[in-house]
Amino acid sequence: MRVRIAAVGDIHMSEDLRGRFRARLDGIEERADVLLLAGDLTRHGTAEEGRVVADEFRGLPIPVVAVLGNHDYHSDAEEAIAVLLRDSGITVLNDNATVIERDGMTLGVVGGKGFGGGFAGKCASEFGEPETKAFVRHTKEIAERWRVALKETQADHRVVLAHYSPVKDTLEGEPKEIYPFLGSYLLAEAVDAEGADLILHGHAHLGTEKGVTPGGIRVRNVALPVLGRAYGVYRLGKEETP
Repeated sequence: MRVRIAAVGDIHMSEDLRGRFRARLDGIEERADVLLLAGDLTRHGTAEEGRVVADEFRGLPIPVVAVLGNHDYHSDAEEAIAVLLRDSGITVLNDNATVIERDGMTLGVVGGKGFGGGFAGKCASEFGEPETKAFVRHTKEIAERWRVALKETQADHRVVLAHYSPVKDTLEGEPKEIYPFLGSYLLAEAVDAEGADLILHGHAHLGTEKGVTPGGIRVRNVALPVLGRAYGVYRLGKEETP
């Protein structure tokens, strides 16, 4: 069975952009079965901006699933933003899963914001000051919750949706000095351990669209500045998108 996944992240909505993104979603149901939003939905993480996002994606003819990004946490209103999105019919993941049924096919979407720490050989370790240990421990805890959610999710296809990157492939183009703040190899380890068909993330505006985990799972950076279009479409099943 084939499923078509539309995805985009880093749309950074605010009041001055109200209505502009919605116009780019016309006819999306003809091209995709589900829309996934990979975080940084707002500019400064205010509830007012969250309301713009909720209105922008309300009532679409296909299911919408989202995770939050670091911008959505900036004003400490992430819970209010999540409530606004859920009230508009959007499923918001926070290190958990949802299963979507479409035309007799099931799609499991697992994930959440993710976090940083770096990549194998050049990463932070849980050692030293409590602040450093807390930074790395936070990513470890997120990765473990993803692993459990994947293990418990039964579906024809499984996709991981995140904001931070699980691999450095899709960061190519960003300054290497900031890689530890753009993602972590621990996220990829968790997904490789349980398996998935595809990982989608945002966050790296100067990055590259295509990558792969050490275990061979395709990774796609769907940040709006990387895609250069309203959303990318990725097919699972027969005639998979490369």
